[in-house]
Amino acid sequence: MRYVTAYVKPFKVDEVIEALSAFPVEELGIEEVRGYGRQKGHLELYTGTEYQITFLPKVKLEFAIAPEHAAAAVKAIEEAARTGRIGDGKVFVRDVRRAVDV
Repeated sequence: MRYVTAYVKPFKVDEVIEALSAFPVEELGIEEVRGYGRQKGHLELYTGTEYQITFLPKVKLEFAIAPEHAAAAVKAIEEAARTGRIGDGKVFVRDVRRAVDV
């Protein structure tokens, strides 16, 4: 098994989930997170005061998939999440030695 963790922009989550529907993903964990990377945040204006937002909102998706489908699933995530701008996200793939249902 392969364990895939993907961080994407919040407005791209529906497109990523739709892209993953073509693969045998039975369970999918979704979590709202904040992150810091090359995007470096941006300035906001609130009640006349500027302040720096350094941790930007992202959505973390996690799922396990068979090794033969992992590369294609990652490619589908890349295509669905890409906007062409910096900060589109990251995808990590790890091997799973053993999974136990509780």
